[in-house]
Amino acid sequence: MKILHVLDHSIPLHSGYTFRTRAILEQQRALGWETVQVTSSKQGRSAVEMEEVDGFRFYRTPPSSGLLSKLPVANQWAVVESLARRLDDVIRRESPDLLHAHSPALNGMAALRMGRRHGLPVIYECRAFWEDAAVDHGTSREGGVRYRLTRAMETHVFREADAVTTICEGLKSDIVARGIDEEKVTVIPNAVDLERFSTESARDAELAARLGLEGKVVLGFLGSFYAYEGLMLLVEAMPQILEHRPEVRLLLVGGGPQEAELRERVRQSGLEDQVVFTGRVPHDEVDRYYGLVDILVYPRLAMRLTQLVTPLKPLEAMAQGKLVVASDVGGHLELVKNDVTGRLFHAGDPRALAETVIDMVGHPHRWERMRQSARRFVERERSWPRSVGRYRLVYAKALSKKQRAPFSAERG
Repeated sequence: MKILHVLDHSIPLHSGYTFRTRAILEQQRALGWETVQVTSSKQGRSAVEMEEVDGFRFYRTPPSSGLLSKLPVANQWAVVESLARRLDDVIRRESPDLLHAHSPALNGMAALRMGRRHGLPVIYECRAFWEDAAVDHGTSREGGVRYRLTRAMETHVFREADAVTTICEGLKSDIVARGIDEEKVTVIPNAVDLERFSTESARDAELAARLGLEGKVVLGFLGSFYAYEGLMLLVEAMPQILEHRPEVRLLLVGGGPQEAELRERVRQSGLEDQVVFTGRVPHDEVDRYYGLVDILVYPRLAMRLTQLVTPLKPLEAMAQGKLVVASDVGGHLELVKNDVTGRLFHAGDPRALAETVIDMVGHPHRWERMRQSARRFVERERSWPRSVGRYRLVYAKALSKKQRAPFSAERG
C-alpha cells in the first residue's frame, strides 16, 4: 500500500507537528507501507521541488505569487489552489492508493478535490482546531468572520472525507458534536518513541553547576513560551513555593512570544537567582536539560485549545520517568491520573499550583512509585507502534468504501 501524506510543513523544520509526522512515517514504514509526502506552500520556499529527509521523500509546493497570495483570507485560498495543483502532479507520478491529509483544513480541501479527480479515498487528520490556536496567538477573534470561516471549512472536510482521525478524545467529541458520525472518527493519540527515552538519564554535573542548580530541587518547563502554557502562573507561584521550600529552583528552557514578559516579571519579583532562563537550545542538547529537572510543570490555562487538545510534552516527561505536575484542563486529564501518574492542580490558580508543588517536594518517598506508574502508562497506552497500528482499520475501511462506490472519472 502506498500512502500520500498531505502536510502543512515537515522536517527538517522542527515543531510538534513535524515530530508527530516523522513518527507516523517511521512506524508506517515498519509496517511495510510505502509513503510519499507533499507539503503546502507554508513550508516556505525551497531550492528543489523534491527532497529526501531522513530517508523520506517530500515534494514541495512553491509559494503562490499572484494577487490572491497578498490579500487577507484570500491568501488562504491561494494555499489550497497551489497545493491542489501540486497534488495533481504528484498523484500522476506516484500512483498512491489513498490520500492522508493532515491539519489544517486547507490541506483537506486540496486533498478532497484531487481525491475526487483521481478516484482516491481521502483520510483527514485533525491535530488541533487552528481557529482556536489563532485566537490565542492574537491573529483571530473567537466568533469573528475568520474564525467562523475556518471552522465551517473544517466541518465541510469532516463531512466529505472518507474517514477522520484525530489525536485525542476532546477533539473527537467536538467533531462528533458537529454532526459527524462517531463511527467515522478514530483517535490516533500522540505517543512517544520509548527507545529514545531512558529512565536512567544521568544528571550533567557540569551543566548543573554552570546554571547554579547543584543540590537544588529543579522544577522545569521545556518548550515554547505561549500565553496558554500558563508560565506566568508558574512564576507567580514561585514566592510561595520558595517560602516553604527554599531549595527549589525553576528552569525555563526555550523561548517564544511571552519570553520578554516572563523575564520582566521575574525581575520585578526579585527572582533572578531562583528562576533560570536558558533561551532556546539545540535540539540534540535538550536531553541534557531534561536530565537536570526533578519535576516537569505544565500549568496550561483553561480555554478551548487546552481543554480539547492533549499535548505531547507531558508524555515525553513520563516516558523518561520524570515527575509531572499539570493543571486540570481537559487535555491533561487524558494523560495524568492524579496521585498515580502525576499531580493535578486547579487551572489558573497559582496558590493551588504552589501547594501542589510544596506537597510533592515534601514527600520524596512517593516519587519512585509515581515515576514507575507514569512510565507503565506510556508503555501500555502511548507507544508509537501501538498508536500508528490503529491506521490499519481506518485505511482498510476507506479503501473498501471507495472500491464499492461507483466512480466514473478517469484516474490520472
